[in-house]
Amino acid sequence: MDKLSIVVPCYNEEESIPIFYSAVSKVLAKMSKVVPEYWFINDGSSDHSLNEIKTISESDRNVHYISFSRNFGKEAAIYAGLQSAIGNYVVVMDVDLQDPPSFLPKMYELIKSGKYDSVGCRRIDRTGESKFKSFLSDKFYSIINKISKTQIVAGARDYRMMTRQMVNAVLSMKEYSRFSKGIFSWVGFKTKYIEYHNVERVAGETDWTTWKLFKYAMSGIADFSQAPLNLAMWIGIFSFALSLIGIIFIIIRKIINPFSSVFGWASLVSVILLIGGLQLLCIGIIGRYIGKIYLQVKNRPIYIVKEKK
Repeated sequence: MDKLSIVVPCYNEEESIPIFYSAVSKVLAKMSKVVPEYWFINDGSSDHSLNEIKTISESDRNVHYISFSRNFGKEAAIYAGLQSAIGNYVVVMDVDLQDPPSFLPKMYELIKSGKYDSVGCRRIDRTGESKFKSFLSDKFYSIINKISKTQIVAGARDYRMMTRQMVNAVLSMKEYSRFSKGIFSWVGFKTKYIEYHNVERVAGETDWTTWKLFKYAMSGIADFSQAPLNLAMWIGIFSFALSLIGIIFIIIRKIINPFSSVFGWASLVSVILLIGGLQLLCIGIIGRYIGKIYLQVKNRPIYIVKEKK
């Protein structure tokens, strides 16, 4: 018998939790060679999510939970769940059922074959989401795969089943700023992806706004690529070269025609603003990386547990 640990991050999901548990339990009941272990991670929810989890835990001894002292984010919740999971295999799932539980038997069969260390899922479309959000998502995967050595599969979800060896590798990466999609790819191991069409949330509303997704994407780029720093350097080189050419041009013009006057205050101010803006852009890019270093060296915990069972 294999123990399968199911890590489920939860933030204000009181409606989805009982539906999720019921749906997953029905699928696991058909997997006779697996003993389930649930780890619900209450990420500082402000609704009754924790009460729903406790209710389920009282009726099923295989259901455990961790409740954070405040909202630390989904990445911290995933990390906490992986730390607590003791199963031979570990699967990360969203509680809103956008990660179809029906894939669990196939994922287990594939990973049990020994051919793969991880079996993940990827969406091949984003039906039901706004075109603008879908456009941004496509562009993110296109950009990060061009500027980063760590390749991230387009449409890949956090929904994946992993061997204990791969889980231990992920846990060995203790950075404060976490981007799981990149971490799962960076640690390597052989991964098989199951493709499927987008599934709507079973209940409630998503907390992932377009702005939050954008910030998450920027964090992922900064975590797994130095291209923005290189861009800042080349902008500086280009600006310096352009300024040098301008100075040489002015000197030569003055030698050829000593009595010439140079007018154009408006254009001069525009150039100054342009160069100043480029400098601030470069400083901002560098500052983002320094900020991540600052958070890491403070060595604060990734999460704080208020209650655990």
